[in-house]
Amino acid sequence: MKVFKFLLCFLITAGLIYLLDNSHIVKGNRLPPLGRFLDPFHGFWQNIEAKGDSIPEQPAIPGLTGKVTVVFDSLMIPHIFAENDADLYLAQGYITAMHRLWQMEIQTHAAAGRVSEIVGEVALESDRSNRRLGMVYGAEKALAGMMKNPTTRTMIEKYTEGVNAYIASLTDKTMPFEYKLLDYKPEPWTTLKCALLLKNMAKTLCMGDKDIEMSNALKLYGKDVVELLYPDREPIGDPIVDNVNGWKFKPIAFDTIPHSVPDEYINVKKLPASDPTTGSNNWAVSGRKTATGAPIVCGDPHLNLSLPSLWYIVQLHAPGTNAMGASLPGSPAIIIGFTDSVAWSVTNAQRDLVDWFAIEFENDKKDKYLLDGKWTDTKKVVEAIKIRDKEIFYDTVIYTHWGPITYDEDFHAENNLVQHAFRWMAHDESEELMTFYKLNRAKNHNDYLDALNHFSTPPQNFVFASAAGDIAMRVQGKFPVRRIFEGKFILDGSKTSNGWQAYIPNDQNVQYKNPVRGFVSSANQYPVDATYPYYITASHYEAYRNRRINTVLNESKGITIEDMMKLQNDNYNLKAAESLPVFLSQLDSANLSPKQAKAFQILKSWNYINDKDSEGASYYEAWWDVLMPLIWDELEKNKITLTRPTTYNTIRLIREKPDLTFFDIQGTPEKETARDVLRKAFALSVEDIDKWKQEHASKDTTAAKSNAEEPVKWSMYKDSYIGHLLRLEPLSAHVLTGGNHDIVNAHSKTHGPSWRMIVSLEKTGAKAWGVYPGGQSGNPGSAHYIDMVDAWCSGKYHNLLFLQSPANNKAEKTITVNLNPAAK
Repeated sequence: MKVFKFLLCFLITAGLIYLLDNSHIVKGNRLPPLGRFLDPFHGFWQNIEAKGDSIPEQPAIPGLTGKVTVVFDSLMIPHIFAENDADLYLAQGYITAMHRLWQMEIQTHAAAGRVSEIVGEVALESDRSNRRLGMVYGAEKALAGMMKNPTTRTMIEKYTEGVNAYIASLTDKTMPFEYKLLDYKPEPWTTLKCALLLKNMAKTLCMGDKDIEMSNALKLYGKDVVELLYPDREPIGDPIVDNVNGWKFKPIAFDTIPHSVPDEYINVKKLPASDPTTGSNNWAVSGRKTATGAPIVCGDPHLNLSLPSLWYIVQLHAPGTNAMGASLPGSPAIIIGFTDSVAWSVTNAQRDLVDWFAIEFENDKKDKYLLDGKWTDTKKVVEAIKIRDKEIFYDTVIYTHWGPITYDEDFHAENNLVQHAFRWMAHDESEELMTFYKLNRAKNHNDYLDALNHFSTPPQNFVFASAAGDIAMRVQGKFPVRRIFEGKFILDGSKTSNGWQAYIPNDQNVQYKNPVRGFVSSANQYPVDATYPYYITASHYEAYRNRRINTVLNESKGITIEDMMKLQNDNYNLKAAESLPVFLSQLDSANLSPKQAKAFQILKSWNYINDKDSEGASYYEAWWDVLMPLIWDELEKNKITLTRPTTYNTIRLIREKPDLTFFDIQGTPEKETARDVLRKAFALSVEDIDKWKQEHASKDTTAAKSNAEEPVKWSMYKDSYIGHLLRLEPLSAHVLTGGNHDIVNAHSKTHGPSWRMIVSLEKTGAKAWGVYPGGQSGNPGSAHYIDMVDAWCSGKYHNLLFLQSPANNKAEKTITVNLNPAAK
């Protein structure tokens, strides 16, 4: 295992123990006290496990009211059997912490803006960002909502008890590896941390917006250009729900808010949102289209890939529930999974739930701001950010009726009295945990609808199927009733009437059940047909994966599990199939250099499949990576906050408006067209490929020459990476795979399918398969740290053991542990 390279490095330093034992800072990089770290009885050696050695020995757990039986299978997946809900969630917290405690803590510290406490000043910028986004503010609101409901209150309180029971059991010897490496100890878990974990997911999935960028574009280019470059709805078709004129309800309506051109450009360095080129896939196929006659549900959420893995697989069994699937370490229940009767999965709905409101302060003290004709008091929150080995950093964040002022003269923006307040749906009170509590107990479509009624944010496309034969899709979230252009540009924050006035009722959200075509699917595309009566805007909608999935499902009959596995791993590049012939037709093939001519032939003969050994995929991606910034160079030149048009719209403009002024390259005397830009980008991309070959060639001259003639395999060129959360190379994994963004197998360099699940809902019981790029254990010294990575890379799956009782496990080697109530 790669971790031993890391361990060996520390062994080499053993001779320096005496000198460095009390030296914590070396050239700005934190090192553990090496004496303790290398101690064979308490240090990192104790984190090296033989297979199965991480199982506790019949522990007594404070807070349990009855015996809990946990069956660990060969993948170290726990199957938890409890006599009541309280014990079930306490045991889930305990067992999850046993494998993922450090991950749980570092992720919630990150969300709360507290990583500087652990690693020092290097994390200060990130900590300030999360505090200025109001992550704790939102988590406190969410927690308040969950604590009002006795069911969700029990869930998070008992889960927290379980985590703390595990923390209390730790010794220097058993402390997780990263605590020893970073030289600190875990603090008690809290219910707020459960809420912070959910807000962290909301930040990843629904914090994207382009309000500031669109307002700048409107001032710079005018309304007609904005509509050309950034249309609300691109002419693609194939929405998630195509229910033309099928909307049988009276929509809520308001008068349109007039939008105006801003007085000045808004110059801020926006905090990075999630990668818009990746997303997720899910679909459900009716039994009419499957070989067995049973519905099949498939889901693979695409997220940033990391070690320890984002998901933790678990089965939860108690009176009234038997569910299995992917949980989020730090939060109770199963988020994506199945029961005896139903299965569900999610993809991100991409809806815009962020608005920015222009705030006029009375003066530069910012004690008051204008709201509904009155100077209204602001609330100033002083954030005290503790920094390891440094003095506390104090940052003042101003809150308004709308939310926090994220950017100001002290953080990413120029100094002026007009600033912008951040309105985010994830700041509102909510009770998403109730959705998963009910889904974990669902038996039919009505149960599914009832569960989703509790879900607010981040909005998701919930796919569903039941053993009774139903399939369904619902785009669920708390969506404001938007007026035309509301949410696309900066709004006037001086009037409360400009804010969200009402929310779309759940029964009017985009949804349908048992469509004639025999399947439902989503892949982050535009949600609905043009007859849906509510205005929808978003920062980005997908244009290619969804059409590829729907084409395959439309054409398929007698579908098998193997067919669905193949589709989840499908590498067909529809974007290339639609764009490359156009691109190649613009080249002067008779006047290419030898290297360019070779690249031309490789691309011309390519089958548009991004397999790991494909050379055409490498040349196409290199071309595209040069082309986009070359086309949209003027958006960078203006040095104001702007954004590029989408991939789909860029290709459409190349094809339909080749003389568009934006194709003129800045800094050249000539006036270029789309053809000129394509030719220049092609030439530069061939140079980039050649440079890549040289950089990856052997230093030996003969070998280097040979290497230059070898194909540029896509997996090598892409160089995908699953990074440890501390970005430590020896604890990370480089993997060779196909796929890419805009492809069903959406595995780019750092993002990809974080959990692949397929469930067949048969009358005799659910059958399920799953895999993810990592392993159940968060310990780098465990055999279960990355034991699923190879299967995931090769498109293989594990048959998930779904038990009805602890004794029902004869088909596989398992280890059974009893968790017992602690003596009072």
